[in-house]
Amino acid sequence: MNVAKGFRIRIDYEIKLKDGDVIESSAKTGPLEYVHGDGRMLPGLEKRLEGAKAGVEVKGEIPATEAFGGEDVFPTKVIAKAEFPKGVDLAVGSTFEAKTGTGETVIFKLIEVTAEGATARLLPVIAGKDLVFRVKVLMIEDPATGTKEIVDRKPPPPPAGALKLDVEDDAE
Repeated sequence: MNVAKGFRIRIDYEIKLKDGDVIESSAKTGPLEYVHGDGRMLPGLEKRLEGAKAGVEVKGEIPATEAFGGEDVFPTKVIAKAEFPKGVDLAVGSTFEAKTGTGETVIFKLIEVTAEGATARLLPVIAGKDLVFRVKVLMIEDPATGTKEIVDRKPPPPPAGALKLDVEDDAE
């Protein structure tokens, strides 16, 4: 059985920036399950996994231009002129960096400028950067037939911060 659109897939993975910084890894979160082709995975990664068999490890690079698809897939936000620093020239194509309420960095690119403010495209901080990936396909399931091929039957690791309890039967 091969990875194909509509199939449920479980993978062990690591995605890094080409400069070496790990941005996502199943070593931290456990294996990832997704439906292939439903748009919840990086388009460039899905393309490289298409046709892979269970048990196969796929490695490679994803150029920035293929990682996410076009910028138009990201949300936009209207920002009032008063929210920008004084004296900043607002021009279409300009990019800015800001922090969210939770402290995460967000990049936004101006796509329209008006007298009142600007419409900005919200971009992930890794947008425009080449990626390196390693993926091992652990399971492929065809939901239409219920056929499933599993190569790793170990349960996924507990989420970060979870307690591991050894339960003993003390009833005697």
